[in-house]
Amino acid sequence: MNIYEYGCITCQRLYDRLCDWNLYLLRGPIVQHKPPAIFIADSLGLDFLNSIATPVDTPVDWLDGGDGLLKWLAQAKLVPAAAIGELKARAMPGELDKVADQARALREWFRGFVRKHMGRPLTPKALRELGPLNRLLERDEAFSQITRLRHGTGDRLELRMMRRWRSPETLLLPIGESLAHFVCEEQFADVKACEGHSCTLIFVDRTRRRARRWCSMAICGNRAKQAAHRNRLKNRH
Repeated sequence: MNIYEYGCITCQRLYDRLCDWNLYLLRGPIVQHKPPAIFIADSLGLDFLNSIATPVDTPVDWLDGGDGLLKWLAQAKLVPAAAIGELKARAMPGELDKVADQARALREWFRGFVRKHMGRPLTPKALRELGPLNRLLERDEAFSQITRLRHGTGDRLELRMMRRWRSPETLLLPIGESLAHFVCEEQFADVKACEGHSCTLIFVDRTRRRARRWCSMAICGNRAKQAAHRNRLKNRH
């Protein structure tokens, strides 16, 4: 794979994204090893905010260091595997950890922006608050290139967006791009926080009646059902 390629963002069914988590929940609480990162927000920008969460009982930060950041980017399919491998191989000691520090700072700044504006339409006035994101985006070295696309019915030419991965800090660029796409393309009125107790996950409600309440029925929705059932039994006595 060409190390200049963009990461490829793919859409998976919610069930597929949670299947590993369901297996992990059966094994008990988090002790040593992190479960797979959670991608349930229906927006990669919000999934970035959800890279720290308390889905069971113990907080998990998937960006707690350089290795964690690389793993999250790989799971999000934001950076090609070849680019990740090359950047890791030539990074100086501690360099990737510093980038992870920047990623966490970006995450918490953007969390404040989302929480301030979620639940209602985002207006152009919000542009004044997006300076940090625009400054990150202007550092990008993206370009277009004609490439060969192999297909079962015959190869063809394709115009593909590429990126130069010159330093570990370029790992922040596809994250910034996903945040920008979220700001410009999503309806902030449909952004919600999970109603689960102690859950910090945020998502875009794409249901027909905008009735989604939980990050997922497999995690918080099931917990709420169990709690409601216990309360009904308790009230009968």
